[in-house]
Amino acid sequence: MTRKAVIQVEHLRKTYGPVVAVDDISFEVYQGEIFGMVGPNGAGKTSTVECIEGLRMADGGSIRVSGYDPYKDRYAMRAHIGVQLQMAALPERIKVWEALDLFSSFYPHRVNLDALLEQVGLTEKRNARFANLSGGQKQRLFIALALTHDPEVVFLDELTTGLDPQVRRTMWDMVRKMRERGKTVFLITHSMEEAERLCDRVAIVDGGRIVALDAPDHLISRLGSEMRVIFTVDGAPCLEKLRTLENVTDVRQVNDRVILSGKGDALLSSVVAALLENGIRFRDLHTERATLEDVFLQTTGRAIRD
Repeated sequence: MTRKAVIQVEHLRKTYGPVVAVDDISFEVYQGEIFGMVGPNGAGKTSTVECIEGLRMADGGSIRVSGYDPYKDRYAMRAHIGVQLQMAALPERIKVWEALDLFSSFYPHRVNLDALLEQVGLTEKRNARFANLSGGQKQRLFIALALTHDPEVVFLDELTTGLDPQVRRTMWDMVRKMRERGKTVFLITHSMEEAERLCDRVAIVDGGRIVALDAPDHLISRLGSEMRVIFTVDGAPCLEKLRTLENVTDVRQVNDRVILSGKGDALLSSVVAALLENGIRFRDLHTERATLEDVFLQTTGRAIRD
């Protein structure tokens, strides 16, 4: 069955003077999926999405969102998209219900606001002022504001930045429920864990280009690694002996942390034996399964936090 593309981006380019922020990016987002765009700060994620949302004019290429040109048809397109911006605020004294009533008045179609409050878990905060909401409650409100007109596509930019782990997982549950209700979700994040947990497909962006695009599990499986062995060292030890071990696929050092990728039941024991045999002093040794961060590391040659 052919999937319907609700977002189509072809050869997108965006520059700011001599700086190329988006360099020939092409991809599609399909109806009913959670699509993630991940990468470090400055990778070009926000510039790409702002062009898609019609907030910036692209310098090259073409974009279609639900059949609309985001810049030329931006007023018509806005009835079909909901946007939660990375940086947003409301007047401190505005009440939750007042903000929802105001934002919903901008559109010809509006959902039942009481039902929306229940969906985002803010029914008890209906009469609370914005200044009195917690960080997680404010994020729930911003999501609700993006949903007042029942959009087909929802853009969420750095949804959980600065939130504690428990609130972060609550936000993730909300995103999954959006998909269950038939929404297409475009998630912009620098958190590889968030993308891996939520997204059906992920575009990894670096230096204004897409360096990998697929389902998270598929991207990880292409590494050929089932496990990472991570430990901390002092100084810059010689790691060549580790690279020659059987079933070791990659060894990298990031500052004082060594990340060794490989597979096989004997991987951990052989690594520890080699460290001891070669007099490499180590601490904080632990194992992890391969993640999207490993994909970024292998694709770009550096950690996402570099």
